[in-house]
Formats: sequence, structure tokens, C-alpha cells
Amino acid sequence: MKINPLALGLSLGIVWGLALFLTTWLCYFTGYGKMFLDVLASSIYPGYTVSPPGSFLGFVYGFVDLAVMGTLVAWLYNKLVPYVGSQKSE
Repeated sequence: MKINPLALGLSLGIVWGLALFLTTWLCYFTGYGKMFLDVLASSIYPGYTVSPPGSFLGFVYGFVDLAVMGTLVAWLYNKLVPYVGSQKSE
């Protein structure tokens, strides 16, 4: 079975972008997830802050990040499946 690299990349990009976007707004109003956003997102994505403009930047960063990674994972999976998938268990 093959995976469509573009579909997986777009799906993961949308999910991670929305997760960062929503978590940023939640943190902005309630403080929830502040440590996660300060430690992870702020250190990985330059210019990202817990603020309304930062939520949009976080969405873009998150989308691009996982869209690229998801596409690469699906491409690599499709390349390896013929070698690993051909082994049958007895």
C-alpha cells in the first residue's frame, strides 16, 4: 500500500498549524500551555511569540514544518515498502 505524500504532508501541516494557532490563543487568554509554547515553539520558530500576530506566524511555521516532514516521511515510506513489505511471515 502506498501513501500519497502530498496528502499526508498537507494533512499533517494543517493539523499542526491549527494546533499551534489554537494553543497560542488559549495561552494568550488563559496562560494554558505557556511552558510548551515558550520552550518548544519559541525556540524552534524564530519570531514566534504568544500573541495574536504570533498565532498566525505559528500557523504558517507549523504548516510548513509538518507539511515538509509529512511529505518526506510518506515519500520514504513508499520507497521502503517494496523491500520491507515483500517479506511474508509464516
